[in-house]
Parts: sequence; C-alpha cells; structure tokens
Amino acid sequence: MQMESSEDLSLKLFVVLSRAMESITEQVQADIKRYGLNPTEFAVLELLYNKGDQPIQKIGDKILLASSSITYVVDKLEKKEYLTRRPCPKDRRVTYASITESGESLLRTIFPEHTKAIQEIFGGLNDEEKSDMIEQIKKLGLYAEKL
Repeated sequence: MQMESSEDLSLKLFVVLSRAMESITEQVQADIKRYGLNPTEFAVLELLYNKGDQPIQKIGDKILLASSSITYVVDKLEKKEYLTRRPCPKDRRVTYASITESGESLLRTIFPEHTKAIQEIFGGLNDEEKSDMIEQIKKLGLYAEKL
C-alpha cells in the first residue's frame, strides 16, 4: 500500500473537515429553525442573553457577521419584541441592543433543548475524542491565522 503524500493528506483533510462542518451546520440550523429563528438571529440573542447589552456596532465582530447585516437582524428581532435598542447615555453615536424579557424567556426555554441537540450532533465522539479534536482544530486554526 502506497502512503499518501503530505499534499494529498492536506487536501483530504480539507475535504473531510469541510464536509463534516457542512453536515454539522445543517443539523444545527435545522434545530434553530424549530424555534422560528434563523442562525444569525439566534446568535445575536444568545450573545445578549449570555453577555448582556452590546453596542450594535460591535455585535458583528462577536458573532462573525458583516456589520451591514446586523442592522437588518436587529430590526427583525426588535419587530419580534426579543430585543430593544437603547442609546448610550455617554456617546450619542453608540446604540446598545438589549434583550427583552420576551427574548430572555425564549432563550431560557430553548437553550437547554439546543444544548441537547448539539450533544446529539456530536454524539459520534466520546469526550476524550472531543477534547483531542478541540486541541487539534484550535492548533490548525491558529496556524492558518498566522499565514
């Protein structure tokens, strides 16, 4: 049996990681959709739920979304009454997004269920394998970031 070259292994790893991420993302998005949210709306609410009020201008950086899309998402969540805008008392150029009681109630209800869905999606690995993969993928990501 012929050993695969380093280049072949790198290409194969890229394909395997890409396909795995696509399958995982599909499953996560399907779970989020059950709650009447899209993944971006869920990410914004989850950020506000766990980290508190956030400047709207900074949300995109924290959830890896283009700032041009944030206003649209915030508008949709505000229309659903899951968040409100609050002007910064010290700087008129800054507006905060604040989760409403309705938004908090929704997240309190769905977050445990979503956590269980994530557990199921990653159920093909045991805890040791998950820990190993976390370290390896983090190492790979940090290396690629430096290139």
